[in-house]
Amino acid sequence: MSSRPANFHGLHIRKWYEFQEETLAIETGPLADGEPVVKLVVAAAIANPNAGRFVASFDEVIAASEHLGIEFARRLTTRLAGRAVQSYGKAALVGANGEYEHGNAFLTTAFAEPIREAVGGGKAWVPSTGKRGGPGTEIDIPLAHKDALYVRSHYDTFSVTFTDSPGPDEVVIAMAVATRGRLHARLGGISVDEIVGEDGLR
Repeated sequence: MSSRPANFHGLHIRKWYEFQEETLAIETGPLADGEPVVKLVVAAAIANPNAGRFVASFDEVIAASEHLGIEFARRLTTRLAGRAVQSYGKAALVGANGEYEHGNAFLTTAFAEPIREAVGGGKAWVPSTGKRGGPGTEIDIPLAHKDALYVRSHYDTFSVTFTDSPGPDEVVIAMAVATRGRLHARLGGISVDEIVGEDGLR
């Protein structure tokens, strides 16, 4: 793992981030059709244990990521303050000395499962993205309904930047959730009321 001193289950976490936005009206003016949409992001700047080298196995990172998922779930639940989650997504931003795959290693099922449980389960896979970049790089975290990917009203993003992260030997791992779909979504598809919730698609 990283040569920096570990402070979280074998990982070195330099900083935690939390972002929240609440949208009350759409861009052309109409007020929310129901409750406002609240989006949350929790993220962590972590020393990349594999920076500057190729590795064939990510077993150690994946094992540690389960503990990360538990902590992400705790922080999201606290910030949600009882609000229900309808959609979610995850992302990794990798510093210049790392591979894109180094970030992906933190985002496997081991990381996501504790978060799924914390938001009431989820039949659909968690949409994911990532990229390499330096401090201040913007990343768009994709959002989709947690039980049915065919619910078009919940296709969305949360764009965030981290002013001092990632450093060259760091990764930033981020998880986003939203309390509902887009305000005044009107592009068809199945509605939330029509979700069957069997296969994660519809």
